Amino acid sequence: MRRKAEKDPERPRESLLQQASSNCALIIVVLFTFGFLFQNFLIPSSSMASTLLVGDHVLVERISLAPGGQWSSLLPYQQVHRDEVIVFHKPVLDPDGEYTVLVKRVIGLPGDRIHLRNGVVWLNGVPQNEPWAALPTAAAADPYADNFPALPPSMDAGVTASWFVQLPESIRGGDVVVPPDSYFVMGDNRERSLDSRFWGFVPRENILGRPVFVLWSIDMPEIDEVNPSLAQSAESTAWSLLHFLDKTRWSRTFHPIR
Repeated sequence: MRRKAEKDPERPRESLLQQASSNCALIIVVLFTFGFLFQNFLIPSSSMASTLLVGDHVLVERISLAPGGQWSSLLPYQQVHRDEVIVFHKPVLDPDGEYTVLVKRVIGLPGDRIHLRNGVVWLNGVPQNEPWAALPTAAAADPYADNFPALPPSMDAGVTASWFVQLPESIRGGDVVVPPDSYFVMGDNRERSLDSRFWGFVPRENILGRPVFVLWSIDMPEIDEVNPSLAQSAESTAWSLLHFLDKTRWSRTFHPIR
């Protein structure tokens, strides 16, 4: 005769304290992952259109481009590549004494020689094919930006004081030469982008990470990416809450950034 299967002893139920501890551990892991490894970043302006739109909330991966340190042998740090999109601290302070976080595309690596002619980027003597960047229109032509650095900088055109001094020292044979451990960046929407042409090179230590994909996108009014006022920020938040359903661009959810 077969012996009757013995019943497994009942597992003790978790106490409320144990359940709370488990939930807290999960919350800590999630917060660590999104606070240390990733970060949400709102695109406030059209300087990167049409790659990134005003109102895109992008997930920024913060590890692979982090400067090497005591963890460099354990974590997968990578080099910055030409043509990739990065998030970084602007290399000059804003009027309020803060470093603005910006997103642009890497055009030049250390040692590269760069100039523009009629909006076309020439890199180390070769004109570049950039499908993500539209050429300037006659209506929005900017002689300084479109033919950089052929014309001397002017602070009236948005050039910062520090770049006004540094730019002439960085020109060799009509090209801007990117110094060591620095990068030349530009927005994809060249007509609406204040970038390395106006404030200079991005030091390696200023780079925060690379945007991976769009988490959420909403069609919202453009705000000042350099120094948004509290009123603009509050208005932007109120707009997003009020128009979540009718202005969300659902088709851009999880849209990869290249």
